[in-house]
Amino acid sequence: MPRRVIKNDELHDRERSLGYLAVWFIETFVVHGRGDIAGQPIRYGDEYFGFIVDCYALDKRGRRLYDSAFFSRPKGTDKSGVAAAIALLEAFGPCRFDGWAEGGEQYTFLGQTYTYQKGEPMGRPVTQPIIRILATEEGQTGNVYDTIYYNLATETAPLNALVKAYGVDAGLTRVVLPKSSGGGSIEPMSSGAASKDGGLETFVVFDESHLYNVDRLKQMHGTVTRNLRKRKKIAEPWYIETTTMYQPGEDSVAEDTYRLADLIQEGRTRRKRLFFDHRWGELGDAAQGADESNDAYEARIKEAFADAYGDAAEWNDVEDMLDAFFDPRNNESEQRRYFLNAVVEANNSWLKITEWNDIGLGARIKAALKEGVTPSWRPPAAGEKITLGFDGSRSDDATALIACRVSDGYTWPVLIEEPPDSEKAKDWVVDQHKVDKHVRRTFAKFEVVGFFADPPYWQDYVDAWDKDFGDDMKVRGTRDKGLHFYTANHKTMAMAVERAHTAIVTGQITHSNDPQFTRHVMNARRWERNTGDVIGKEKRGSKNKMDAAIAMVLALEARARYLAKERPDKQAFEPFNPRGNARRRR
Repeated sequence: MPRRVIKNDELHDRERSLGYLAVWFIETFVVHGRGDIAGQPIRYGDEYFGFIVDCYALDKRGRRLYDSAFFSRPKGTDKSGVAAAIALLEAFGPCRFDGWAEGGEQYTFLGQTYTYQKGEPMGRPVTQPIIRILATEEGQTGNVYDTIYYNLATETAPLNALVKAYGVDAGLTRVVLPKSSGGGSIEPMSSGAASKDGGLETFVVFDESHLYNVDRLKQMHGTVTRNLRKRKKIAEPWYIETTTMYQPGEDSVAEDTYRLADLIQEGRTRRKRLFFDHRWGELGDAAQGADESNDAYEARIKEAFADAYGDAAEWNDVEDMLDAFFDPRNNESEQRRYFLNAVVEANNSWLKITEWNDIGLGARIKAALKEGVTPSWRPPAAGEKITLGFDGSRSDDATALIACRVSDGYTWPVLIEEPPDSEKAKDWVVDQHKVDKHVRRTFAKFEVVGFFADPPYWQDYVDAWDKDFGDDMKVRGTRDKGLHFYTANHKTMAMAVERAHTAIVTGQITHSNDPQFTRHVMNARRWERNTGDVIGKEKRGSKNKMDAAIAMVLALEARARYLAKERPDKQAFEPFNPRGNARRRR
């Protein structure tokens, strides 16, 4: 089951969660608000039950572990319904810590009682809850608020008793809690309203955050998340994003959160306050191969559907999705994104995620074991022949040193340095002495037969490395310099990019599965130039770093030239002309 869950592994303990009480409240008092099952009680399977338990995980003091949650599922999986149920809990239910139970204590609401087990956290309502359901269009209430309104305004719904007996004012555009019980509200809000609101929110829903891809919506997201910090610590405000997989390159809120999840997983964030849950279906090489029957292709799609939908497969029809996949009017990439919730490539991505994953060390070992063959891979050993590639920046971009073992093409990051995910990023400058030490240690450990480095921003260091090591290189970047390789020389770079791409897609190399390295490679975009295709960022100023992909291309180019015993000559390598060749955007 392809599922990526990122949590605080040091503190996360499902036994220490208000989620069991939360699910009891939801299943006792909340009903479905839309579609054919409107009015029916909610009953969660293990997957959705577990997600809510995880959202309400506590530390040992009873404080919330997470100030945000990311719930990514395909279309038709009732993500909005889950968000609505949590919003109703946040408005009326026992959703904040109120001590540890001795055992036998009870919580009663609307005539129904929950009995606590020994050691279980007890809950209390939020004082004056302010809940916002963010809308992408002006005047829109959306699926989440529609479900909330249905639960409060429909006479047969259990929570309608709050309207009748306690004076809750449930309207089509907002819900107002009576002042006699402390007050509060639930309100859908558009970007215009959010920009004017002083905001003391305790809980917020960003539904379908992959649609938050324009300035006004991203500004709304920023305004509201800042508002959450205004409430006192006792309120423990938080928010949830529900979404289908984002379109790469749109720079949506969902893509930003996915990027944050990468950084958390790489250990590059100071705090782990995001609970991240993404489930998808893997179709492998999506297109139907010439030697693959329709039945085999359908079987692949059905398996991916089961993986992506999980509990929600019970109320979704796989035949409908098959019809969509086989309809020639539909874009297959979009079908994979919407209905398999899979990571898809941008139109100008340099590599497909499947192409990169297939040559990962993990995939190679798994394939060998499946065939009953003992994996032959070994870690790089001192004295082995390697090549190196280097691409550097000074501040806002990354600096990367990538190595490639000559004997088998195994590629790994020696060092990737990039700005931290914090306010300190604007003042961050790469530690050049640290990078220099890694270069020199690598030369001391291995037999480096080729090292190609892009000089801009690092000219002094590259000159020093060239002076110290250049004469020993078996291949050279230019006629005059052993290490200098100008990536802005589009003719030379295009040849190197094409050669690296061929080596990857034909399985001539493998890599270490390092997540930071993978992120850089998958961020690389193909850009057409007169002399061939080069790679670069998706757009100028993008936060998506890809410098390690450039460094890898240079390391692979050095290896390829060494294996071919190539030497640069005047015809193959043009001198770099700063005025005649546009510098690659950084």
